[in-house]
Amino acid sequence: MSTIIAGHFQLQDEVETARRALVDAGFASERISGFYLSQPGQHDMTPIGGDHLHSPGAKESPEGVVQGAGAGAAVGAVAGAATSPITGPLGPVVGGLVGAHVGSLFSFSKMKDAGEKEEGGRAPVENRPAGMLVAVAFDDAGREQDAVALLRRLGAHHIERAQGNIVDGDWADFDPSSIPDIIR
Repeated sequence: MSTIIAGHFQLQDEVETARRALVDAGFASERISGFYLSQPGQHDMTPIGGDHLHSPGAKESPEGVVQGAGAGAAVGAVAGAATSPITGPLGPVVGGLVGAHVGSLFSFSKMKDAGEKEEGGRAPVENRPAGMLVAVAFDDAGREQDAVALLRRLGAHHIERAQGNIVDGDWADFDPSSIPDIIR
């Protein structure tokens, strides 16, 4: 594995400029990769698409649906029973069904807001922004500052450090959902 320094750009032209500048600075052209990075959650890494099989912010929703439906059904059945002289024998049944439905809607209160910390989880992390990414791999640790300085001078933002392999311009072991090591 090699050290990889990557910087984000907004335009395709900036990627080509960065490639040329990195080669001119002595980095091997076959160890430079430029590609478009999709929005977080849209990397098509699972059979159903997206980055995760289950939404991290909605992991408590099934429990909330069951709790809400149970409480709503009980309240609805009681209300339906109280109105049974008017509604007849279907009053408690309809009341229970309507109550269960309304109660299940309260499961949304179990969902987390974007960026909200999960109970027992870690704090939200900085995601990689969508846009063009230029990455350069090298084995000489002394080249890291050269790569960082060059990418900064060219206007890169969210410059990060990673370990991996770029072969023939392809960063094959890149994981778009991994936590980036941002260089401050």
